[in-house]
Amino acid sequence: MSRKVIITCAVTGAIHTPSMSKALPVTPQEIADAAVDAAEAGAAIVHLHARNPKTGQPDQSPEAFAPFLKIIKQRTNAVINLTTGGAPTMTVDERVRPAAVYKPEVASLNMGSMNFGFFGMLNRFKKFEHDWELKHLQNKDIVFRNTFQDIEYVLKTLAETGTRFEFECYDTAHLYNLAYFLEQGLVKPPLFIQTVFGLQGGTGAHPEDVLHMKRTADRLFGDKYVWSVLGAGRNQLPIAAMAAAMGGNIRVGLEDSLWAAPGRMASSNAEQVTLARKIVEGLGLEIATPDEAREMLDLKGGDKLEV
Repeated sequence: MSRKVIITCAVTGAIHTPSMSKALPVTPQEIADAAVDAAEAGAAIVHLHARNPKTGQPDQSPEAFAPFLKIIKQRTNAVINLTTGGAPTMTVDERVRPAAVYKPEVASLNMGSMNFGFFGMLNRFKKFEHDWELKHLQNKDIVFRNTFQDIEYVLKTLAETGTRFEFECYDTAHLYNLAYFLEQGLVKPPLFIQTVFGLQGGTGAHPEDVLHMKRTADRLFGDKYVWSVLGAGRNQLPIAAMAAAMGGNIRVGLEDSLWAAPGRMASSNAEQVTLARKIVEGLGLEIATPDEAREMLDLKGGDKLEV
């Protein structure tokens, strides 16, 4: 049997701003449509943030998630993954609330503090519709706080919900942090580990960086984890191709990259999923369905989402 590859699509996020791309979903209807279209294109998991529908600013209030969660649950069988990362400027209590309220099958969890830099995008993007966008991108003083205390707080807050985690690791130290929580019994296998490459403040996107993260995870976790990769910006598809060839799973979406090819912006999240699917199938592999992803990750089932 062919190995199945899980494609995750992160449809909007909190990094890119509305003026950068007309394809970036902002309103609840846009986010819902983007998630459903991505699922129909082959994404087994949709990773979700919310935004203010008028300004496009990240909004981590549970009320902002409800409208699109209801639509997505009605229209697709995709696994729903809610962020607990929110935006780097939010407190951990703010960030965990949507997952605590809706109890999704999966929630993302950042595994360490780090510098976060968006200012490199100003080399390409110059004009902005909303005042907050330029301030957001210019900020060189962002530390994305994810202390041991913060991580433990999220784990314990969601402990009784049956929600499992997409552990986002931006550096090898984050893998060691996860190993600590595994040793303490606060997380359990199979661990869904998302290694992140090419974001300013995190590890790079060189093939040696990918190999080093994979070797480290293999040494720390053996057969107790499911590996996935996220390449930021222009690194999205090259990193996806590397990981798929190495036995991994892949994440795409407009949260992570606005591009479909050098010099060409993506028309939609679904286009990026389609490109990722072509890579997978070109390697003679098959994409995982949502139910196959549930089995691989030992998830509780889509009917458990409380919305």
